[in-house]
Amino acid sequence: MKQGTPISEQAHEMENKVTGSRDEPQTDFIYCCGATTEVLKFGSCQLHSGHKILFLIIPGNPGVVGFYRTFMQTLHSMLGHHHPVWAVSHAGHCVPPDSMDMVEDAFSAAEADVFGLNGQIEHKLAFLRKHVPRETSLILVGHSIGCYIILEMIKRDPELKILKAVMLFPTIERMAQTPQGKVMTPVLCHMRYVAYLPLFLLSLLPDRLQSSLIKLVFGGIPSLDLTVIQPTVGLLTGDCAANAMYMGGQEMKKVLERDNITIKKNLEKLLFYYGSMDHWCPVQYYLDMKQDFPRGDIRLCENGFRHAFVLDAGREVAKMVVEWIRGDLRT
Repeated sequence: MKQGTPISEQAHEMENKVTGSRDEPQTDFIYCCGATTEVLKFGSCQLHSGHKILFLIIPGNPGVVGFYRTFMQTLHSMLGHHHPVWAVSHAGHCVPPDSMDMVEDAFSAAEADVFGLNGQIEHKLAFLRKHVPRETSLILVGHSIGCYIILEMIKRDPELKILKAVMLFPTIERMAQTPQGKVMTPVLCHMRYVAYLPLFLLSLLPDRLQSSLIKLVFGGIPSLDLTVIQPTVGLLTGDCAANAMYMGGQEMKKVLERDNITIKKNLEKLLFYYGSMDHWCPVQYYLDMKQDFPRGDIRLCENGFRHAFVLDAGREVAKMVVEWIRGDLRT
């Protein structure tokens, strides 16, 4: 500590250092269901019986946890660093470290279809069974297809201790019929192999050039969160993008009718937040939900946030989420 610095300033410096260290996440790479999985952790990296609540982020597609860094950091900070905030990637949507392969056992991974939509749901349940004590209460935060995955998790394991499930820009029904779905269905279901060659060629470029190209692509976003650049570079590496597109193709085919039974059974635990300009989830879907579940906590964005909110509004959305769930933390 600097000599001659006033005590109040010294205390402030120490506080900043402590806060800074608290806001530095840990990244773990593990095999889950035999596939490489990245886990981003703010707060406690190992859970024990003393941890009563875990915030767990279930990402959209691509399921790259690095996209959610600012969102998670804001959550963790606004919660007073009292509760761990984790995000688990989708199987095969991360670049494995040199010591690991994309899959532990290629035959088992193929047989379980771990990169497909059903495989990703089982992957999240397996992660909870292995890494989260059964008595830990969960606040699940889903984004896009992550919301569909959460509904399936609740349906398949009704004993999960879920305090709240926050569904951000939920793609939980009729995906292929949405404006974006109509464009992407032929690409993801019939033409995705055509995209593999340009992706492969992009992956050969130096990282700095890849970063520059990504900044160019995102150039139309004035307040772009620069922490998303590196995770996007990672997505171009190896099989990550191919696995994401494979999963996306299954989403178009399998996300059909809304699971009203599961929603009705768990309505008090669910909060839905729809975009007002979301081409993956039109406002009509919000209106349908409000009509079918008039007692549900179903909200429409009034801030103009995009479906991929992590690109420029992670901090703002995190602040809203904290306000929404404060009451659940007190119960």
